[in-house]
Amino acid sequence: MGTLDGKVALVSGSGRGIGRAIAEKLAGEGARVVVNDLDADPAKEVVAAIEAAGGVAVTCAGSVTEDGFAERFVATAVDEFGGVDIIVNNAGYTWDSVVQKMSDDQWDAILDVHLKAPFRILRAAQPVISAAVKQARAAGAEVPCRKVVNISSIAGTGGNAGQANYSAGKAGVIGLTKALSKEWGRYNVTVNAVAFGLIRTRLTEVPAGGDGKIDIAGRQLAVGVNPELLDTMERGIPLGRAGTPADAAGAVYLLCIPESDYVSGQVVICGGGFTA
Repeated sequence: MGTLDGKVALVSGSGRGIGRAIAEKLAGEGARVVVNDLDADPAKEVVAAIEAAGGVAVTCAGSVTEDGFAERFVATAVDEFGGVDIIVNNAGYTWDSVVQKMSDDQWDAILDVHLKAPFRILRAAQPVISAAVKQARAAGAEVPCRKVVNISSIAGTGGNAGQANYSAGKAGVIGLTKALSKEWGRYNVTVNAVAFGLIRTRLTEVPAGGDGKIDIAGRQLAVGVNPELLDTMERGIPLGRAGTPADAAGAVYLLCIPESDYVSGQVVICGGGFTA
């Protein structure tokens, strides 16, 4: 018996890195997971890995910023598994620049993926959750505790030079989290955020022999942190190392289990002791 048996989880941006680790962690604990990635192939790979481990998952590929995606994402959970119990808003990327060199497009793209997309997904989920709660109450049944975990960052709690757009988006996620925790308490939904510190993913690693770029909606965006700078950053972390995707997934999992059913409107920093 898994801790999350019978639950249905939506995890955006779960074809790679932290999102994949979250999807696999929740599935490993019994949740049925809707896996999302910008590209279909990584999402299918995650579903195959979950199924090979005895779990249940389906894909919903596409950009979280596309019009209509949020409704399709939620509908996939309802059509395939009958409802929604856990929502993890994880999808995102960075596109850095100092403010005087940051274009409107650069600003808008990062706010769209980190703040507008979670808002849309939660808005699309509200009618499904509300209807399920009304049905349970009409039947005299207990309303189960549902969970929302929004992904923020220590850039959102403390700011980061060169990331005015990302910092603003991740700070906005915290505001969204606190507002929804007050709106959705009546549905017995907890809404929390996890703010990540330095987690090693493809966005922090400079690929060996690669050009250090990823394609996002036709844009070639630089990724990777200079290895010497990365080492310096790690030395400033009290636990002495960067986090792993598994560490990140563990923090999200804590806010999805029954033991956190009375924790809502909170921001948990997963940063190895480094907070700003």
